[in-house]
Amino acid sequence: MAVTGLNHITLAVSDLGRSQTFYVDLLGAVLRATSDKSAYLELGSVWLCLERADKVTPRADDSHIALSCEASDFERLSREISAQAHLWKENGSEGASIYFLDPDGHRLELHQGDLDSRLAHYRAHPGKGVVVIDR
Repeated sequence: MAVTGLNHITLAVSDLGRSQTFYVDLLGAVLRATSDKSAYLELGSVWLCLERADKVTPRADDSHIALSCEASDFERLSREISAQAHLWKENGSEGASIYFLDPDGHRLELHQGDLDSRLAHYRAHPGKGVVVIDR
């Protein structure tokens, strides 16, 4: 048996309404259910649960959630994100990316590319020290 995919992501948030607005209005999430304690959102094929918490402690390391968008929307979305969210990192990887924080400091990335494009990049640049394992 093996894991078949990502089921959902839950993020603790201090202000449910503020976070819901951020994800819906800025990132285009679709609100699917809400209560006074949580909101269920769809971001493409990802189910995101925002759960109200009294204390939210964002990570201080490089852990983050990377989101995708249509290539034709990347520049517009990047401009909107840059205008409304704090940026936490410069892009140093293959593919266009913008790294930003949500209202509670959760680290997010909007990235153009997928696993296949990342592996193709490493195949084309073997000097980076990454060994690609083909199946």
